[in-house]
Amino acid sequence: MSQPVENQSIQPKRWVYLLPLGIFVGLVILFFIGLELNPRLIPSPLIGKPAPSFSLPRLHHPGEIFQETDLQGEISLLNIWATWCPSCKQEHPVLMQIAKANKAPIYGLYYKDDPEYGVEWLKNNGNPYRANAVDKDGSVGIEWGTYGTPETFIIDEKGIIQYKHVGPISWQDWKDKLLPKIQSLREKSDV
Repeated sequence: MSQPVENQSIQPKRWVYLLPLGIFVGLVILFFIGLELNPRLIPSPLIGKPAPSFSLPRLHHPGEIFQETDLQGEISLLNIWATWCPSCKQEHPVLMQIAKANKAPIYGLYYKDDPEYGVEWLKNNGNPYRANAVDKDGSVGIEWGTYGTPETFIIDEKGIIQYKHVGPISWQDWKDKLLPKIQSLREKSDV
């Protein structure tokens, strides 16, 4: 004969109640670790590699082409910018100072913007660029690994990317990071 089953409630183990608390504490720890990370230190897989190839119209002379080979022959900067970018506007006076210091030519990759706006912006605010390529659809910026604007690359005389700066360049960034890198590259090329 079968025995009647008693009405027993199944009690979960006590640790089950602590599981949500443990998950919450873990997420809080990860959050605070994430706050300590610097988004400007995003490594670029392009460092030490040739600049990605491109062929784009020039901002001021749309009938002429600007290519990655135009970045060869001397150590230069490639600045990715747009008129819709508030950080680019913040960075612009520093780029003007850098251009005036004449330590390295600055080229621009005008990113996902109307060329008329760029021409007008540079006319009204000064033009630190030797030349600008118009990347209207952003495809070249993607090839360069652009996360947003502004971003600036140091390219050596052979067309090899040596450094990437994410975000607006401050005068302190120029003095402490970019200029020493440029000077170091010049010293290596003189040897």
